[in-house]
Amino acid sequence: MSGLPIQKQPSGMLEFTLVWAGQIVSVLASSMTQFALTIWAYEKTGSATALGVVSTSFIVPFLLFSPFAGVMVDRYNRKLMMMISDLTAVIATVGLLVISFFGELQIWHLFIASAINGLGNTFQWPAYSAAISTMVPKENYSRANGMMSLIESVPGVLAPILAGLLLPFILLKGILLIDLVTFFVAIGVLMFVAVPQPAQTIEGQEGKGSIIKEAAYGFRYIFKRQGLLGLLIFFICLNFVIGLSSSLFSPFILSRTVNDSAALGAVQSAFAVGAVIGGLLISLWGGFKRRMTSIFIGEALTGLFCLVLFGISRTLPAWIAVSIVSAIFPVFTNGASQAIWQAKVAPDVQGRVFSARRMIAWSMGPITPILAGALADYVTEPAMRSQTWLASTFGWLVGTGPGSGMAVQFILTGFAYMAIVLVVFLFFPVVRDLESNLPDHDQLPKAAPVANP
Repeated sequence: MSGLPIQKQPSGMLEFTLVWAGQIVSVLASSMTQFALTIWAYEKTGSATALGVVSTSFIVPFLLFSPFAGVMVDRYNRKLMMMISDLTAVIATVGLLVISFFGELQIWHLFIASAINGLGNTFQWPAYSAAISTMVPKENYSRANGMMSLIESVPGVLAPILAGLLLPFILLKGILLIDLVTFFVAIGVLMFVAVPQPAQTIEGQEGKGSIIKEAAYGFRYIFKRQGLLGLLIFFICLNFVIGLSSSLFSPFILSRTVNDSAALGAVQSAFAVGAVIGGLLISLWGGFKRRMTSIFIGEALTGLFCLVLFGISRTLPAWIAVSIVSAIFPVFTNGASQAIWQAKVAPDVQGRVFSARRMIAWSMGPITPILAGALADYVTEPAMRSQTWLASTFGWLVGTGPGSGMAVQFILTGFAYMAIVLVVFLFFPVVRDLESNLPDHDQLPKAAPVANP
């Protein structure tokens, strides 16, 4: 009688770094594509609502299929799931490339491509998040998550610059072709790197069953742990509030600068520079020992800088300065939150739990981009250009020209954001003291070895 082999947790920062490097190259090209398509879409439609629909098209497939993707991440080889997510993105990119080549690209094509990318992301995020738990030691979770944040921020610095330089010469088709090539670079790196599967735990054994039962187990796991559920609800509230203005980032800058794509690129790059700084800091430092401290401080400063001060700013230098500072804080909060979940959730159920977690956290995702765009197009923007109480209250601060209504949305959501952080910190100890009250997964009993028949 022999038990299943239990893999020792490796100190695999080298292997993780190789995967990280492949992804950062791929995401750089994808960010160039996103920048180019945003410019194209806004110039074609001039509508913040249309851009909101593109975002919603990405989120809806994620919400629908995420629980089942989490089951597949836990059931099957996680490296294979990571490859599938990249291959799904290849399909969307090839489709846009072919349509663009024949000069037939329409805004609704972006909706479809965004939906396909959202489907691929249902596998990517839980697979990569769960892989960290088996590739690196627990004490390096925050650093690994800091490196993952650089996958978004470093391309954010370079992508607008590179896309702006290359777009006049290689056009949208050339940008899409570069994106396609880099997907295969990322897949190639994954083929030569070992991604260990997790050891079995009691939690994993309890969650076994049909695909429906296993998908539901991710939700049950969260609902049975008040601290994790409270933390999740906290972020749902913050995501809803910030979504009412953050979806307007591109149309806000474009409307304030008369569709100046260079200005938009500069602000995006500045925001990415701040995120790079934050990612480097947390990669080297690891954040506060008490991760909830990082979350509360970081979220309060996010509301102040990323929303209030960003909305008040009216010049390119001011936007750049505020963007650099404001982008540092979300890196700390997201990295700390991710490290808490990776430490508290058993590794062999992380695919399901992380998928359920993100599905719940993004539950308002399909609503907020469209709601934000509709508020801007039909409420705040018209109100700021006429004799209304909104214009008389905020006109002296943000002006009454194009973009002033969106500026008001940034300011109001910023104050609401900070109020939520303060209320949870003062009155919800189940969230504030989560780290002390809920043990880490490596402090829980392991599953007994299963005998071979």
